[in-house]
Amino acid sequence: MPAYMVVEIEVTDQKAYALYRPAAQAVLAKLGGSGRIIIRGGKDGTGKTESLEGGWMPERFVVIEFPDMARAKAFYYSPEYQETLKMRVGSSRSKAIFVEGE
Repeated sequence: MPAYMVVEIEVTDQKAYALYRPAAQAVLAKLGGSGRIIIRGGKDGTGKTESLEGGWMPERFVVIEFPDMARAKAFYYSPEYQETLKMRVGSSRSKAIFVEGE
């Protein structure tokens, strides 16, 4: 069953966050390419968001699809991504979850 990593991001330091994106993509590619970004939208120019209910308007929103939960967790908890994650944590406020889906 596929699994998704869903992240809502509010950037607080544009310069520092600009270093995070390519670093995170490199780690994703290095770990066998088992995950793929299926949604990346928001103020960074890569896609628009539109609030439908409840006034929810994330600044940035990312969804990464993995073949299964084990691979999603292997990516997130890998030493390589944990090191890269420090860049996102230091340059933004974010929320992240794993979701199994179809």
